[in-house]
Amino acid sequence: MSGGRLFVVRHGETEWSRAGRHTGRTDVPLVAEGRAQAAAVGGLLAGVGFALVLTSPLVRAASTAALAGFGAAEPTDDLAEWDYGDFEGLTTEEIRAARPGWTLWTDGVVGGETAGEVGRRADRVIERARAADGDTLAFSHGHLLRVLAARWVGLPAAGGRLHALGPGSLSVLGWEREAPVVERWNQPAPATPR
Repeated sequence: MSGGRLFVVRHGETEWSRAGRHTGRTDVPLVAEGRAQAAAVGGLLAGVGFALVLTSPLVRAASTAALAGFGAAEPTDDLAEWDYGDFEGLTTEEIRAARPGWTLWTDGVVGGETAGEVGRRADRVIERARAADGDTLAFSHGHLLRVLAARWVGLPAAGGRLHALGPGSLSVLGWEREAPVVERWNQPAPATPR
């Protein structure tokens, strides 16, 4: 085995994630349900020790970390969401009105990051996690974490298309002997009473 596991949490729900809007660098806050998801994911992490705790510097991820009980998480730009450039704030349907059949994974964005650039950021997070003396916890965003999972198991960044990920979910990237594997994926936090 090479290093510990990498626990990853997608931030809780926001108005933009609820509406299906591409939310890259726009700093939108969590909605009430997103705050509840963040607190609930903290329950899934209770009792797990981490050698390293990281977060995207964007408020939706940093707030999720704090509400889950990890307010001292280290911010790193490597965990920021994909820069969607000209497609920021648009839904897939809106983009496809001008570019029929468009997908992020195969067509990319105009004026933002390429999949390869996002993959290189994910690789740096993986390097830090594998060098840590124990398990790592990272709070981030849907597309970035999907790329990170693909890179963890040796797929190209576009392999993230194979890993759907809901808001407020917990996933674990680990090992089977010396092979990197996805141990658990897209586990929702337990529902909280309203």
